[in-house]
Amino acid sequence: MVRNGHLPTEQEVLLTPAEVASLFRVDPKTVTRWAKAGKLTSIRTLGGHRRYKDSEVKALLNNISGNKTMNGGA
Repeated sequence: MVRNGHLPTEQEVLLTPAEVASLFRVDPKTVTRWAKAGKLTSIRTLGGHRRYKDSEVKALLNNISGNKTMNGGA
């Protein structure tokens, strides 16, 4: 299937705000604020709901976890 003139090369796993919130242990509204602030890229469904790329979410999670470890945080 061709969308926006691009052929999909790989099927990207998309997460809901609730799924992302669960990974970070925050409220789903916090995830939406992160998207509005540019910390996470969101994709809008046809119904207007936000979805987040699993790969980007995991990269951010690893980055945050790495910073806590390097800074001596728990």
